[in-house]
Amino acid sequence: MATASADISLKRHPLAATIILSVVGYAVVIGTFIGIVPAQIYPDLSLPEVNLISDAIAVVNAVNVLVILAGWRWIRRNEVRKHAAAMLTSFGLILVFLVLYLTKIGGGGTKEFVGPAMVYYPYLGMLAIHITLSIISVPVVLYAIVLGITHTPQELREQTPHRRVGRIAASAWALSLTLGVVAYVLLNHAFGWEYIESGAAMLVNAL
Repeated sequence: MATASADISLKRHPLAATIILSVVGYAVVIGTFIGIVPAQIYPDLSLPEVNLISDAIAVVNAVNVLVILAGWRWIRRNEVRKHAAAMLTSFGLILVFLVLYLTKIGGGGTKEFVGPAMVYYPYLGMLAIHITLSIISVPVVLYAIVLGITHTPQELREQTPHRRVGRIAASAWALSLTLGVVAYVLLNHAFGWEYIESGAAMLVNAL
């Protein structure tokens, strides 16, 4: 009964659920960056381990772009079940990315781009777009997912803005992921970088 009530409440208030989930997600990410999240929950990573996680993140994001494009193609062909499976898979990959990213930042650190000015500034611009789209995409993606898992295909078409929101979510997230992969290639394979240990990692090492 409690589960049924929760499902009904989620269906009736998808926007409220989206806001709550978005705030929690933002809080975890920001808390990790500024050191509010306890550093002890993250493993103490060496630089080779940070590099390995960076590679894994790039692979996850590249696969996710393909999954999103497949889901987009399937819904245009009215293959609803395949579309739903693709979008849920994409969301699962987002969660995998988030865990890997927070682990890298909280237990390791970040890499700063080192390269010629003619590449450095376009890189910063691309990175800014990537980060901005990532931040904006969170509530839009969550809203589309909440609508998708709480409504039937007919309800989604007739009673919700799922189609419009989903189009925005897929476009913004796919572009953000693509730019993220390009930034990874430029940073890790095309040019140089400088490693900066995170505050959380430094705190763990000091204990």
